Amino acid sequence: MVEDLEAGVKAPATYTVGDCVEDWLAKGLKGLDDDTVGNYGNLARKHVIPLLGKAKLADLSRRRRRVARRALRHVVDSEPAARARDPQARDPAGSGAGHGHAERGRARQDPQGTAGRPSRALTLEQARAVLEAAQSSRLHAYVVVSLLTGVRTEEARALQWAHIVAWSDETAEWRPVVKAGFDRDRFAVYVWRSVRAHGDTKTEKSRRTLELPLQAVDALRRHHKRQASDKLKAGPAWQETGLVFCSTTGKPLDAANVRRGFRLITKKAGIGETWSPRELRHSFVSIMSDGGVPIEAIADLCGHSSPAVTGEVYRHQLRPVITRGAEVADVVFGPGKSA
Repeated sequence: MVEDLEAGVKAPATYTVGDCVEDWLAKGLKGLDDDTVGNYGNLARKHVIPLLGKAKLADLSRRRRRVARRALRHVVDSEPAARARDPQARDPAGSGAGHGHAERGRARQDPQGTAGRPSRALTLEQARAVLEAAQSSRLHAYVVVSLLTGVRTEEARALQWAHIVAWSDETAEWRPVVKAGFDRDRFAVYVWRSVRAHGDTKTEKSRRTLELPLQAVDALRRHHKRQASDKLKAGPAWQETGLVFCSTTGKPLDAANVRRGFRLITKKAGIGETWSPRELRHSFVSIMSDGGVPIEAIADLCGHSSPAVTGEVYRHQLRPVITRGAEVADVVFGPGKSA
């Protein structure tokens, strides 16, 4: 509707922003899962409609249309209201549809563009503190893999042991680590699934294979041993899902439980309880960029469709660049390294 308005299409004189949002909620969310639809509806009816709903689309000047466009993108992207009020913010819809709008919106609560808000990417010092604090947590391997590879939380929760692979010199192929064993030199992860509807990743480009840094491999090795112990303790109650990250009885992890567990880790690390697991991905991008990884490589690592998307999502967290991924993670997170 906003695009029609930009193109000069005349809306009925009585048609309001509230009507537009309600129409979008009723007709524009087909194919999304129930939780996403519910979240969009709550955001729209709690924030957008009360603030802007009475404004008539036909009466909006071009500048006001731009504000309305940002407000509507606020709903689509689940942006915080503070970001939508930022007069210096770039038009979130300007880069076009189809480029992972939900992820772009989430990323914008990270940078320093909103007055009074800290960056939502961990500094290297904070990241080290989180890794240290996570060692006693059941989420240790989850945190290490997420921070050192940049996988989305929805991808991490869907990760299966069959998709953690090791290079076999004997057969000259990648084999599942549960068959090849951890006594290898190179490891990778197939990021091929997510907890989204039908198990697909966010986009086709999101299906990617990442070489694992050694610290992530070590965390997974210990995690595998702990999971074997959980399986023995659970006995008949164990559910064989094949998931890398699961409950003590093999069930899939609930997103809310992961958030609570992660906040306990960040509290122990001394950085507060306002962080969420998805911000490990933002931290990965920032730390990789500071470590010299080019934006093109970061786009591949993150599963973005192009470096342009990466630049839009993480534009405040990118730096001039020279080298690549897993090697940098091994250097900056290696034993004995200081911030």
